[in-house]
Amino acid sequence: MSGTASGHALGYARVSTTKQHLEQQIDALTAAGVDRIFSDKQSGRTQDRDGLKELLEYAREGDTVVVVALDRLGRSMSGIIETIQDLRKRGINLRSLREGVDFSTPTGKMVASIFAALAEYEVDLKAERATAAREAAAARGLHTGRPRSLTNDQVALAKRMRESGEPVRLICDTLKVSRATLYRSLA
Repeated sequence: MSGTASGHALGYARVSTTKQHLEQQIDALTAAGVDRIFSDKQSGRTQDRDGLKELLEYAREGDTVVVVALDRLGRSMSGIIETIQDLRKRGINLRSLREGVDFSTPTGKMVASIFAALAEYEVDLKAERATAAREAAAARGLHTGRPRSLTNDQVALAKRMRESGEPVRLICDTLKVSRATLYRSLA
C-alpha cells in the first residue's frame, strides 16, 4: 500500500503505558505498507499526544492514516469521532486494520455517519442529564451553576447598607465585588 493514488499511507500506533510495547502495532502497520509511522506511549485519555499531533500536522489531503484499531485514536467514542471527522474534513482517509474499515469506501462512509450520529446523541444525552440535574436541584431549593459571589449574609449586609444611604462604590469595596455583581445580588 505504499501510499495511495494521490497521497501517502501514514501509520499511527499508541500504547497506554511505557511498560507496553509498540512492536506488534508497528509490525502490523509495516505489513499494511505504510510509508511513515507516528507513535505515542501514553494514555488515550490525555489530549496531549505528541505523536498523534505530529501525524495530524503532517497529513495532507489525499493521504491515508492507518491504525491497527480505532481505539488507538483515543479512549472515548467522542474523541475518536472528533479525529475521524477532522480527517474527513481535510480530505484524509482513515483505515482501521482490526475493524477492517476503510473510511473511503461506501461502508466506511456509512460507519463514519453512524459514529457522527452517536456523537451527536451523546452530546444530547449529556445536555438532558445536566438539565435534569439542574431541575432536580432547583426543586430541592439548591443553587446550581457557578457559585454565588455573595453569601446570604453578605447580601443582607449590602441591602442594609443601601437602605441606610451608603454609596454603591463603598458597598462594592466593602464586599469586594463589582457593581454588576452587587446589582444582580440586590435584584
